[in-house]
Amino acid sequence: MLNKLCIADGIGLVNIVRRREQVEILTAIGAKHVVNSGAPTFMDDLTEAVAATGATLAFDAIGGGTLASRIFSCMEAAASRTATEYNRYGSTVHKQIYIYGGLDRGPTELTRNFGTAWGIGGWLFPTILQRVGRERAQKLRERVAAEIKTTFASHYTKEVSLSEALRLEEIAIYSKQATGQKYLINPNKNLA
Repeated sequence: MLNKLCIADGIGLVNIVRRREQVEILTAIGAKHVVNSGAPTFMDDLTEAVAATGATLAFDAIGGGTLASRIFSCMEAAASRTATEYNRYGSTVHKQIYIYGGLDRGPTELTRNFGTAWGIGGWLFPTILQRVGRERAQKLRERVAAEIKTTFASHYTKEVSLSEALRLEEIAIYSKQATGQKYLINPNKNLA
């Protein structure tokens, strides 16, 4: 969804994925910059993509581990390319990462090699809607409603009822947090 939204709004997006298959999926739907965190060239690839887009803002679905730190490092490396003089505190370009997911439930680890102009925080959509105010929130809702079958369309592997969602064999599948394994829990299914 984010890729489709950024293409529509002309925003340069860097997509970070964990497997080659995910690179292919995003490239097939028009993503320009897709880097694989499992590739041996990941840091170089990410730095190049950040430099090409000018990205200084990231949204992290992984949460734990070192990904946020690695993103900051690449942002700093890209920003430092245009520096005209040395600054022992790093570039003055502010870099920001918002964590919105928890695919890795471990601690978020930061290795401070990206200067002092940075921030990290959590991101939750209901909180953002409150912050932007009623009028802007309504415009966002209207856009989602207008593009629900295109930009904001979701595809599910399976639709299950509440009781089906409690079956061990279903839990074993949807708890994997895998690409292409999204389940829709429909509380009204099988209620007739």
